Amino acid sequence: MGAPARRRRAPKGEGDRLRDEILAAAEHLLIETGDEAAVSIRAIADAVGVTPPSIYLHFADKDELVFAVCQLEFAELGRRMEEAGRGVEDPVQALKNLGRAYIAFGTEHPAQYRILLMGKRELSREDFESGTLPGMEAFGQVVASVQACMEAGAFAPGDPFLVAMGLWAVVHGVTSLRITVPGFPLVDAEVLIDHVLEVQSRGLTARDGQNE
Repeated sequence: MGAPARRRRAPKGEGDRLRDEILAAAEHLLIETGDEAAVSIRAIADAVGVTPPSIYLHFADKDELVFAVCQLEFAELGRRMEEAGRGVEDPVQALKNLGRAYIAFGTEHPAQYRILLMGKRELSREDFESGTLPGMEAFGQVVASVQACMEAGAFAPGDPFLVAMGLWAVVHGVTSLRITVPGFPLVDAEVLIDHVLEVQSRGLTARDGQNE
C-alpha cells in the first residue's frame, strides 16, 4: 500500500478546519485503539493526509493534542449533566441524576476517561482551581447541586466542595470499575448505581443535632 496522499497547504483562514480534522482523527484513533500510547503523531498525520510538522503548527506535542480531544468530550459531559438536572424540583433527585449522567458518559467514552482520570497525570491544586481542566464545568454543577440540597434542608450543613468531591470519588469508582472490569460486579449495573447513589445521599441527609 502506498503512502497516503498529502494535501496541499491550507489556504489562509482554513487553519481552524485543519485543526478540527486533526482532533477528529486523534479521537477516532483513540477510540479504535483504546490506548493513548498506540496513537502517534505520525498515525494522526497519515489519517488526516498531512505531514507531522503540520500538526505541530496547531499542537505543541501529542499530550496537548490528546488533552484537547478530552476537552471536547468533557464539554459534552457538562451539557449532559445540565440536561439531567434541568427541571427536577427535588434537589436530591437532581443530584442523583447528575451522578447517573456522569457514569453513563464515562462508560460510553472509556478511552478519553482513562486518559484524563485513570492515568498517571500529575495535577496540582492550581491546575484544579484554574477551571481549565476538562470536566471542571461538570464538577461545578455538582458543587452547585450539593449547595442546593443544603439550602433546601435536605443535606446537613457543610462544605459543598468537600461533599461534592466525596460524591465524585464514589461515581468515579463506579465508572472506573465498569470500564476496567465490565463483567463485575455480579449485579445489574443500574441496580448498583441506584444503590450507591441512594446510600450516599441518605448519609448526607440533615438530622437533628448533626454536625458539619
